[in-house]
Amino acid sequence: MRLRTASGTCPRLWRALPCPPAELRLDLVLPSGQAFRWRESSPGAWTGVLAGRVWTLRQERDRLWYTVYGEEEEDGRPTGAAKPHSAETDQILRDYFQLDVGLQALYRTWGAADPLFREVADDFPGVRVLRQDPVECLLSFICTSNNHISRITAMIERLCQAFGRRLCCLDGQPFHAFPSLSALTGADAEAQLRALGFGYRAKFVSGSARAVAEGIGAEGLCRLRAAPYAEARRVLCALPGVGTKVADCVCLMALDKAEAVPVDTHVWRIARQRYGAALGGKSLTPRAHQEIGDFFRGLWGSHAGWAQAVLFCADLRKGQEPAGSRDQNWEGCGQDSCRDGPR
Repeated sequence: MRLRTASGTCPRLWRALPCPPAELRLDLVLPSGQAFRWRESSPGAWTGVLAGRVWTLRQERDRLWYTVYGEEEEDGRPTGAAKPHSAETDQILRDYFQLDVGLQALYRTWGAADPLFREVADDFPGVRVLRQDPVECLLSFICTSNNHISRITAMIERLCQAFGRRLCCLDGQPFHAFPSLSALTGADAEAQLRALGFGYRAKFVSGSARAVAEGIGAEGLCRLRAAPYAEARRVLCALPGVGTKVADCVCLMALDKAEAVPVDTHVWRIARQRYGAALGGKSLTPRAHQEIGDFFRGLWGSHAGWAQAVLFCADLRKGQEPAGSRDQNWEGCGQDSCRDGPR
């Protein structure tokens, strides 16, 4: 397996991990709105940035193949070859996709508890929750309020190009690392973000970057992985632009809180219309968030957030909701219950 790019970078080294489609489907997970740094660079191949490196991933039968590109030289020329792969790069992918979690067993457990889950499970195998860098996940999801996936992806790309370190260029497209906290805490960071089209979110991105940098730091954010779910959510909700839904997204997708169920109007509608749950009254209040999360945790168990990710994927692919509804997963917070919107 070889891939040559127009820039001259030719990754000669590919490495494979054992990973059947029932445990991971790249085509379902990577474009589902969990992360915003991946694109389908050719049929079946996904290229993106992970852990400060540029990767291409693809699946063949029961193997997950990957290559990692070398960084540019100081004069801007590509190194011309992939970086050597090793047990370290294997572990980065295993950690990112949480491959130590047996997904097929979870599907069986959820299906036994929930007939509605059984209806979609066979058509949507391998939907996993990613384990992302907490800083990147936090600042990315602040950008999701009142937004849709394609626009969020473009915003994150502009953010990385403006503030992140350049890694390499493939097929004429430059790739950049996600910005460090320090890069986003300068006096003119908010103005720069507004110029990049972030609107009111510019204040929240720069404000949260500054609050984390001056408070618990990136290391402290990572340490929330070991904290109880309620404590992690409380710390996150104290940050500028972070409400209950965004906090739950970060808890689920970066802080190892598999029980976190991000709730917006879309999830609320699923709970009420498909499950007949009389939850939340007439508006999506903090109490409603808690009740709906508790309902799904009671139904699906300790990995309730993972089960919800499968249903989201099913909605997206089957078109069960109006056009663009999956994007509305990031639009539907009522102002009475979340601090993610404009003020």
